[in-house]
Formats: sequence, C-alpha cells, structure tokens
Amino acid sequence: MTKIQAAALAVLGMFYIAYFMKMFLQRRKGIQTDQISKGGKPKGVLRIERWMKIATFSIVPVEAVSILWNLRMWEQTVLSWTGIGMGFVGVLVFIAAMATMRDNWRAGIPAQDQTELVTTGIYRFSRNPAFLGFDLVYLGLLLAFFHPVHLIFVLFAAGMLHLQILQEEAFLTETFGKEYLKYKEKTGRYFWI
Repeated sequence: MTKIQAAALAVLGMFYIAYFMKMFLQRRKGIQTDQISKGGKPKGVLRIERWMKIATFSIVPVEAVSILWNLRMWEQTVLSWTGIGMGFVGVLVFIAAMATMRDNWRAGIPAQDQTELVTTGIYRFSRNPAFLGFDLVYLGLLLAFFHPVHLIFVLFAAGMLHLQILQEEAFLTETFGKEYLKYKEKTGRYFWI
C-alpha cells in the first residue's frame, strides 16, 4: 500500500467514524439522528431523501475500490496530495458542523423533532457546512484517485446532496420564518455562495 492510499483510507475512515459516532452518541440520548426517508413527509421530499441515501451509500464502495485498487488516471502527483488535503479539510468541516449543531443535528428533514436554528460557530460562514464537508471529501478523494466511474458517483452524490439542501432550505424557511430568511441573506449556502 502506498502512502497516498493509506492517507486516503485515513480520510475515508475518519469521516465515516465521525458520522456513525455522532449517530451512536445521539441514539444513547434517545435521539433518532437518521431521519432520511422516514416519517410523514411529502412524497417529493421522501423521494429525494431516498435517492440521496442511495447516492451517499453507493459512493463508499466506489471510493474504497478506487483507493484499494489504486484506480486513477494519473500518477501520484501534487494534485493527488492536494486531493487528500481537501478530503482532510472536509472531515474537519464536517466534524465542526456536527459539534456546533450539538443535539440539533439530523440526517434528513426531521419529521417530528423540534430543533433549534443554529447560526453560530462554523454556521456563521456556511449554512450547510456538513454538506460542504461531504462534498470536500468526495471531491478530494476523486482528485487523488480520478477515474471516470468514480467521477459519475461523485457527481450523483453531490447533485443529490444539493437537492437535499434545497429541500432543507424550504423546510427551514417554513419552520423558522423571518429568522431563517435573515440568516440566509448574510450567510452563503456553501461558503460565500
């Protein structure tokens, strides 16, 4: 195994360990974190959440195979290490988002839970830092292990995450009204945009 493969597996491992650890810790408090495709939501919301779940779960084996079989269209270069760095930043952004949200963090639009609007910490710079973290990990690993099949899965996952963001924005507007609209005016969807 090369150093770049080990570094990529570390990024992938840290990301998913953080994700499942947060779910585990919330479950111990009686909080159901995974609300993707669950509850009495409109059919359109459930459909997008289902496709998002398929996209985010199906990309994991593609990333793992790309890394383990060293599938890439170019040799190890500065570009590959830049991708690893981008992935690591994505892990940090994702962890910061989950930590800032505390017990308000949910995967999917909450069907019944009452949560608070979080606008502090990393949420001062991005309305969707958890999704930004996903995208940075996906794009970073793609950059390090570029392959056309990997690209297709990254585009599918990033597209579905974006559609989920649009749904969540509609939900947050309905739930928090003017407070969310004011926050939306001064904070970009991903970062500055």
